[in-house]
Amino acid sequence: MPVERPPALSVNAQLIQERIAQVRSQIPAQVEIMAVSKGYTPDHIRAAYATGIRHFGESRVQEAQQKQDQLQDCPEICWHLIGHLQTNKVRLALQRFSWIDSVDSWKLAALLNQKATELHYRPQLCLQVKLAPDPDKYGWELQDLWDHLPQLDQLDQVLWKGLMTILPLGLSESSASQIFQDLHILASQINQKGWPHLQIEVLSMGMSGDYLLAVAAGSTQIRLGRALFAES
Repeated sequence: MPVERPPALSVNAQLIQERIAQVRSQIPAQVEIMAVSKGYTPDHIRAAYATGIRHFGESRVQEAQQKQDQLQDCPEICWHLIGHLQTNKVRLALQRFSWIDSVDSWKLAALLNQKATELHYRPQLCLQVKLAPDPDKYGWELQDLWDHLPQLDQLDQVLWKGLMTILPLGLSESSASQIFQDLHILASQINQKGWPHLQIEVLSMGMSGDYLLAVAAGSTQIRLGRALFAES
């Protein structure tokens, strides 16, 4: 006789779907919802997928790999790596993710270009930008990014598609809004340069606690984990 899964481990798909519907009612239709599935199960992912969510974010390559192997029934998933990428995981990340949203250094960018060339693959990438001091977060500081943008434009095996930022903890709403606005301005400034391989289309900003502020500042993609999956 099969053993049933304990209720505490079951996924409340209806609750997840209701939360997604609520978020959609609050934001413009063109804003993409990325479900941050790190720490959650394939069944959580299936519940979100059933509502039409197609973008899922993971922080660790190996955790994502295990889930991907169990989700062959969800063929349209677009996987994003949103956590810090160690250089020894670059090749595997390129094989497993459609997007790498956390490119936070010149060293990593150059290595991604090199490995993508070897794999004959053109990944879609975002530059992770740090617009406020935070020793616990990775990301390009603004001057360092501007210093390297001409070199980044020369990496022609990768597609620079967006900017991503993660706010420090404990910011006021006004400070958070200012950072989101600053990222929007930065994207416009980069696009005005006319670099052929740096065309910023995606502004990935806003998480469960601040996504409405981010959308008001021009976010095109919000990353929601707890707001969709907590206690579900």
